[in-house]
Amino acid sequence: MAAGLPKSSDVRGVIAPHAGYSYSGRAAAYAFGNIDPTNFSRVFLLGPSHHYYTPKCALSTATVYKTPIGDLRIDLEVIEELKATGKFELMNLRVDEAEHSMEMHLPYLVKVFEGHPVKVVPILVGALGAENEAMYGKLLAKYIDDPQNFFSVSSDFCHWGSRFNYIHYDKKYGAIHKSIEALDKMGMDIIETGDADAFKEYLSEYDNTICGRHPISVFL
Repeated sequence: MAAGLPKSSDVRGVIAPHAGYSYSGRAAAYAFGNIDPTNFSRVFLLGPSHHYYTPKCALSTATVYKTPIGDLRIDLEVIEELKATGKFELMNLRVDEAEHSMEMHLPYLVKVFEGHPVKVVPILVGALGAENEAMYGKLLAKYIDDPQNFFSVSSDFCHWGSRFNYIHYDKKYGAIHKSIEALDKMGMDIIETGDADAFKEYLSEYDNTICGRHPISVFL
C-alpha cells in the first residue's frame, strides 16, 4: 500500500527479491504493489535452492505456510497433479524451512491477497540444465494459461565481489555500482521480452550471478 502504485489486472506475475527486508524490502514492495488480487485463486511460488542440491524441482510437503501476519494454505490438489507427472522431488520440512527464497515473499502475498482465499503452490527450483528448464516450463504452461493463477518468482540479481567470485566491471559506466546497475538492467530488459533463449545468451556472455536464473528461465 505504501508503494502507492495503481493496481493492474494485467499483472500475472512478478520477479521480486529475497535479500532480506532491510536490504530489498522496499524493492519487493514495489514489485508486489501493482497486483490486483481480485481474480486470482492460486499463487505459484518459484524460488531458487540455496542450501539443498537437486537437478530437479521439488514440491512442498507442508499443508500451510504460517507468517506473523497471516497464513497461506498450500494447494494440495495441484501439488498432487504435479507429483503425478513423476518429474518432481519432494522437499522435507527441514529443507522447506531452511530455504529463504520463497519464505521472503510470503508476508507480501498474505498482505496483497488479504481477504481473498488464494492457495499457494511452492516449487523449489534446483540447478536445472537448459532442457529441464524447458521441460518444467512446458509442465507449468497450462497453469500460466489460466488467468486465475499468479506467479511469484524469487530472485536477487548481481552478487558482486570476491566472496561471490564475480567482479565484472565495465568502466564506461563510472562507479562500480553504476556498472552493476547497467548489467542488471540489461538482464531485466531481456527478461521483459519473454525470450528465454536471449536470457540464456545474456547469462552465458556476462555470467551475472542472478541466483534465481533457473526459476526465471522456467517461467520464461
